[in-house]
Amino acid sequence: MTPAPWSPSEPPDGFFDDPFPFYRQLREEAPIARASDGSVLLSRHADLSAVYRDAVSFSSDKRVEFAPKYGDGPLFRHHTTSLVFNDDPYHGRVRKRLVGALTPRALAALAEALGPYCEALLDRFAERGGGDAVESYAAAVPVRVIGDMLGVPEADRGALRGWSLAILGALEPQPGPERLAAGNAAVSEFSDYLDELIEARRRAPGDPERDLLTRLIAGEGDEMLTPAELIHNAIFLLNAGHETTSNLIGSALYILATMHDVRRALIADPEAVPSFVEEVLRFESPNQLGNRRAVRDAEIAGVPIAAGTQITLVIGAANRDPAAFAAPETFDVRRAPNRHLAFGAGPHQCAGLSLARIEARIAIAAWLRRFPEFGLAGHPHWQHRVRFRGLTALDVAL
Repeated sequence: MTPAPWSPSEPPDGFFDDPFPFYRQLREEAPIARASDGSVLLSRHADLSAVYRDAVSFSSDKRVEFAPKYGDGPLFRHHTTSLVFNDDPYHGRVRKRLVGALTPRALAALAEALGPYCEALLDRFAERGGGDAVESYAAAVPVRVIGDMLGVPEADRGALRGWSLAILGALEPQPGPERLAAGNAAVSEFSDYLDELIEARRRAPGDPERDLLTRLIAGEGDEMLTPAELIHNAIFLLNAGHETTSNLIGSALYILATMHDVRRALIADPEAVPSFVEEVLRFESPNQLGNRRAVRDAEIAGVPIAAGTQITLVIGAANRDPAAFAAPETFDVRRAPNRHLAFGAGPHQCAGLSLARIEARIAIAAWLRRFPEFGLAGHPHWQHRVRFRGLTALDVAL
């Protein structure tokens, strides 16, 4: 197995602004690579797809990986209780309730409410004459949606983004003491808040067809979530429901601001917005890394993988793999087919993918109708995180 030319735990200079040359190097020189810590890096589309779909050989359970990283603290308890870092039957039991709440009727109702909200945000943005489109728009849209779905009062939503960024920032390969401290504090504060919210919802349940928190509290048959399971899966939903979608919308606005041919194509043909959103997901995947652990001896493309091996799935590299996509470094607004892995694949494929797509489509279409001639007013500021890719700020002029 070839040694990795670089490691996610020690990203090279220039990585955060443009990781894609480094992904290409990894994919071409060492597609199945051994990192310095003994883990294996995968960067080809076919290899990621195979691992995603083999939940028997490759586990999502992170207790072994997270114990030395977090110790027995709030971050460890949170991440090892949320459904995303668990296997069946627990994962499937919780996921079933979430997917059951995201019915076509519920999604249609959310979409109907989201349009006017986007317009109100754009009204305020126009009154200011521009500014940071991430804080004022890309991040605000999904916080509104997931806040509505969980019944978080509007007055309480200001803290959600900060808590989420702190918790997810601690997922970095080498978070450092400051990120760990911030993440642990955020889990504790978030848990205290949700404990009160859950008790209020027990006293006054909402419609389980539209209220995710009520649905989680109610359970199915005799299978009730424990209080800790309720809290940590609600935290996960609020984090997952806004973080990647915020990054998706922010990256879409950046592409529209810098790729004028793409913008002209969408203005001329608004029906291409769904295809545009899929290409943003491929080209600037909001989630750049995934992880699995081999729980039995296995093979990936003929290479032996021993049981116990930690595996890093480099989604950002796989989504620009020329073996899976024609001209992968070119942004093609009408790319078809577009079998990107931005939402993963297999049994752990993102449960909220339909919701994320709807949010992005509505938000982008509304923005383009209102501001067809917008442009950058400064340099974009990319997050200094390896696992997630998104902008901390995008200053635009109208």
